[in-house]
Amino acid sequence: MPAKDIYHDTAKNALIKDGWVITNDPLTLQWGKKDLFVDLGAEKLLAAEKQGQKIAVEIKSFVGLSEVANLEKALGQYTLYYDILQRLEPERKLYLAIRKETFSDIFEEPIGSILLENKRLRLIVFDSIEEVILQWIP
Repeated sequence: MPAKDIYHDTAKNALIKDGWVITNDPLTLQWGKKDLFVDLGAEKLLAAEKQGQKIAVEIKSFVGLSEVANLEKALGQYTLYYDILQRLEPERKLYLAIRKETFSDIFEEPIGSILLENKRLRLIVFDSIEEVILQWIP
């Protein structure tokens, strides 16, 4: 099993505060002979529905030397997990969880905004100090 991101517990706490129940830590995806590990699986029951929403969350800190290299790696993981989840659990939506600083540094710049414009990924933006979700970008 891979090491947890440095903001794993922070993002997990923010999701819990937002009303999500953590169902998997990590969420294991078995594909062929390979096991992949998405950081979290969570579920939220909606008052009007008997079944709730299900999400998978990959948490990334973006604290390496190169923001572009971090983005490339995160996108590669996200794409792989997305494609496998579409086959195994199509009702579960995949999100990339990032700190508000990362959102500002990358996704408010042209290199990240093009990904959002083209709907390449879903984001959860969280405050790493307050441990709260600031924004959901579907």
